[in-house]
Amino acid sequence: MQLKGKCILLTGATGGVGIVLAQQLALKGARLALVGRDLTKLNALKQSLVAQNGEHAVITANFDTAGTTQPLVDEAVKKLESIDILINNAGILDFIQLEDQPEQRIAQMVQTNVTTLIQLTRALLPSFKAKNQGHFVMIGSIFGSLGFPHYATYCATKFAVHGFSQALRRELVNTNIKVTYIAPRGIKTTMNDANTTAMMEQSGNKMDTPEIVARIIIKAIENEKQEVFIGQPQSFFAWLNGVLPMAVNFGLKKQTALAVPFLRKK
Repeated sequence: MQLKGKCILLTGATGGVGIVLAQQLALKGARLALVGRDLTKLNALKQSLVAQNGEHAVITANFDTAGTTQPLVDEAVKKLESIDILINNAGILDFIQLEDQPEQRIAQMVQTNVTTLIQLTRALLPSFKAKNQGHFVMIGSIFGSLGFPHYATYCATKFAVHGFSQALRRELVNTNIKVTYIAPRGIKTTMNDANTTAMMEQSGNKMDTPEIVARIIIKAIENEKQEVFIGQPQSFFAWLNGVLPMAVNFGLKKQTALAVPFLRKK
C-alpha cells in the first residue's frame, strides 16, 4: 500500500510513538487527522509536520468517557473529506499491583484501551464497507499475548485488543478491508515512569525507541501485514506462553520478585 495521499485518523497523536508516527507518515505524503487531549500540543505537532497533500487536521478528544467516538469520526471525515486508515494508538498503562490500582483508574484504562478502540473501529466500518476498502491498525502490546506480573489490567486490555483484531479480520475476510495488529515490547517514552524504566533496566528487558517502533508500524501498513510482534526475546516468550504457559510461569517468578521494590503504591 502506498501511503502518499492517504487520509489517516491517528489517535494518541501527541504521545511518544504518536508524534514520531505522525512525522514519518507526513513525510510519506499522508494527510493526517491528529487526535489527542491537549490542543496546544496538537497544534504544535501539526505545525511541525510536512504537508504534501493538503493541510493536516487536529481534533481534541477525551476517551475517558463514552459517546466521544462518533462525533470524532464525523469531524475527521468533515476535515479530511474521507478516512482511508485508522490507527488506534491511544492507550494508558500502570505498573502496579492490582490491589493498589484504584477502581476509577481500572475503568479509565478499559475505556481508553479497549472500548474507545472498538467504538472508533465500528464508527468507520460502514464507510470502509461502502467503498470495500480501508485499513484498521491496532497498536497492542507483547502483553496482549503474555500475562505479565504487575500489569494485570493493562494485560487484560491488550489481550482484548488482540482478540478483537483477530475476530474482526476473520469477519472481514471476504472484503478488501485490512486489519493489522502491532505488538511492541517496552518503548522508551514518558508513558513508562521512572520506576518502570528502572525496573526494566534492572531486569535486563530491552526497550525500543519510538523511532524504531514507528518505522515498523509504517512498514507493516505498507506491506498489509496481519500481525507484527516487535523485539526478542519478548516475542518468543509471547509465543511460548501460548504453548507452554507453565514454563513461562517459572521463568517469570524471578521477574515478579525483582519488580517489587519498584512498584507504585496507592
